[in-house]
Amino acid sequence: MRNVANDAALSEATGSILSKPDLRSGADWLASADATIRTEFLDTLTEGELLALPFLFEFWAMPHQLPPDGDWRSWVILGGRGAGKTRAGAEWVRSMVEGARPLDAGRAKRVALVGETFDQVREVMIFGDSGIMACSPPDRRPVWQATRKCLVWPNGAEAMAFSAHDPEGLRGPQFDAAWVDELAKWKRAQDTWDMLQFALRLGEDPRVCVTTTPRNVGALKRLLELPSTAATHAPTEANRANLAESFLAEVRARYAGTRLGRQELDGELLTEVDGALWPAALIEAARVEAADGLDRVLVAIDPPVTGHSGSDACGIVVVGAYMEGPPQDWRAVVLEDASVQGASPVGWAEAAIAAMERWGGDRIVAEVNQGGDLVETVLRQVDPLIPVTKVRATRGKAARAEPVAALYEQGRVGHLPGLSELEDQMGAMTLQGFAGKGSPDRVDALVWALTEALLVPAAAWRRPRVRSL
Repeated sequence: MRNVANDAALSEATGSILSKPDLRSGADWLASADATIRTEFLDTLTEGELLALPFLFEFWAMPHQLPPDGDWRSWVILGGRGAGKTRAGAEWVRSMVEGARPLDAGRAKRVALVGETFDQVREVMIFGDSGIMACSPPDRRPVWQATRKCLVWPNGAEAMAFSAHDPEGLRGPQFDAAWVDELAKWKRAQDTWDMLQFALRLGEDPRVCVTTTPRNVGALKRLLELPSTAATHAPTEANRANLAESFLAEVRARYAGTRLGRQELDGELLTEVDGALWPAALIEAARVEAADGLDRVLVAIDPPVTGHSGSDACGIVVVGAYMEGPPQDWRAVVLEDASVQGASPVGWAEAAIAAMERWGGDRIVAEVNQGGDLVETVLRQVDPLIPVTKVRATRGKAARAEPVAALYEQGRVGHLPGLSELEDQMGAMTLQGFAGKGSPDRVDALVWALTEALLVPAAAWRRPRVRSL
């Protein structure tokens, strides 16, 4: 039988505990205080406030887990794996359906819970470790009616479960709130999202909370572009206090600095251009952990037209090559993107030579279309004996990049970790040109490096030899 005294204590404590001046900084303040201060603070709480404290999400929440201010219709929480998105969504549902006391009405009476599948709605959003049931205090905990696929709260509010595999299931019902989980994973994302919008027609201000790890899908990108959408964001690290240190250490070691890591851990939405010469899957397939026993190391430079803070970056890319056997067996590894922004000519020359020294490089390859002999002159001001190969572009950027992209398709180029900015530019290069902002300076340097490392020597190897008579 329900403990009525505890029910009343929980209900009455909600407002009083949050009104205490000491709680203005919430859990951060409590966590950083010493043991004496924490004990003194807890001693000031009544029995009801102590019972309520674990369930007061406003106190424990991180900034990205709290609804933003303003007149929004959709709140999108973008986060890395384990960043606390599910907890935020579950607590938002609680805040919508619960009133001041267990039987009081909240802002919402009918809620849609939409996940990729029914199983994920039930096992993650409802019964998961951070789901609605785990977050609810005893006096407000809803009951799961399995036959109806419905949660029912003590005050009569209901939340119906829906699968994104069945957009038509959202025809007919109507709601005044919805929680959508992992929208970026849904195979029929746009169809399901559209059907949900037609169903959000109850109450004065129907709203939806979307919790997702970002992926490059149209439905999510279009949602984020709407003026009625508000977004918060956090990486996995933001919730490190609640995650296993071994997990964090492992994923940092494996994925830090990679596009996959930026998406899955940093929670970044990485867009992909249609017709990219280097689609994301091709770049991910190139991951390698080490590059030992290299036969040749080159540092390629794509110098900017000018050298001031507002100019394009100077692309500097280091590439190593394995050249045993016939040319079709040769491989390369991109070792470092040492590009510099806003450097003077002497500054980028020093950066390129420093990269060459770090990797034991054999030669610098420098494009001279913009600076002519000045490029070599600047390099020799820093190191008079530096070996330099001057290259001149006679074709457009895309035409030069296409045979290099083919090396990736053949699985002959690897990437060490830490090349995210270069990889972003690679993902924006198409046969029609560069679809990103500014100049593809890093990609230009990459193309020169791999061309000189693999393609030029291969052409010379295959060239017919004239026999002496």
